[in-house]
Amino acid sequence: MDPKELPPNVRDDKISEETKKLISSLPSHTDSQGQKLCKYQGCWYYYNTLQGVLNFQSGFQPQDTDIILASYPKSGTTWLKALTVALLGRSKNHSSSNDHPLLYDNPHGIVPFLEIDVYHESSSPNLDNFSATPRLFSTHMPLHAMQETLKQSPCKIVYVCRNLKDTLVSTWLFACAIFKIEPTRSILDSMFKSLCNGTIFYGPFWDHLLSYWRGSFKDPKHVLFMRYEEMKAEPHEQIKRHADFLGCPFTKQEEESGVVDKILDLCSLRNLSSLEVNKTGKVNNVDHKNFFRKGEVGDSKNYLTTEMENKIDMIIQEKLQSSETKNNLKSGSPELEPNHKEINPLIERNKPIPSQVPMKKTTPVLYESCC
Repeated sequence: MDPKELPPNVRDDKISEETKKLISSLPSHTDSQGQKLCKYQGCWYYYNTLQGVLNFQSGFQPQDTDIILASYPKSGTTWLKALTVALLGRSKNHSSSNDHPLLYDNPHGIVPFLEIDVYHESSSPNLDNFSATPRLFSTHMPLHAMQETLKQSPCKIVYVCRNLKDTLVSTWLFACAIFKIEPTRSILDSMFKSLCNGTIFYGPFWDHLLSYWRGSFKDPKHVLFMRYEEMKAEPHEQIKRHADFLGCPFTKQEEESGVVDKILDLCSLRNLSSLEVNKTGKVNNVDHKNFFRKGEVGDSKNYLTTEMENKIDMIIQEKLQSSETKNNLKSGSPELEPNHKEINPLIERNKPIPSQVPMKKTTPVLYESCC
């Protein structure tokens, strides 16, 4: 495959001489498609992606009203972007409006990635297209990669987490579609091995998840932790929680008039995938249609062996328990419980969890070390 046909962030043609020197000193790995990755600040990146991360870290100037949508790849990013666009713009763009932005552009075109799009080539990009307030960005970076850049900023971050087994299968099929190759069992096996070793794009998964989880209970006013499975199971409750966090709660009149239902219908994967704009067109050399598949919870059971599922469960349990957290293996998704008297947005959002070691009452410092 011609490298020019690959997404720009996967390639290695936009890295500076300084970054090349840095890369030469970093741990390296080659993925199942033969693309090179390096480990920087505990996270694995493709070379061009690392350049974008470095550009972001040195050049991004946060505004107080900024909103950043964060996720591990293939964890519900597209859906989260669509929902957020619809939530923030509902006063001027009704869900049934023929002028709604989601009818004319893919969610990834509306909400660009900081390290993949905005800061991909420069630490001082032209931000004229982000004159509206609030500015809306997205990222796959772990929270600790942004902590210095966002230090003391009151901007808000929404993170969505997904069952790792479903994420793996979605990543496998998405990568094969991008590279235009058959999604073979051997490729899945190779990705599974990299996932378990943590040597996968934006991995290790558990470090990524924990950075945002810890951020969410250290500073719940500025970091919201959401679960894809909960969003699917109780969409009304979760979208209202999302809206409340962003400071644009639904009014009683909106709820009674069906605004919540209309937004959920507009942003459903079924509807988004049927829109003409998502049947054609590309973003970052990726066909819009490739961002939509089933989106089902538990679909990984149709692809992974019992041994693979058990190993993922075991690894997640081990990694999270070693970090003073626990895992709910019934759902295959992290049910995290920090060993502090803090609110767990996954289990009991409004009740304190009993603590053996009460945490001192202090004013939280935004984005302090989270992993």
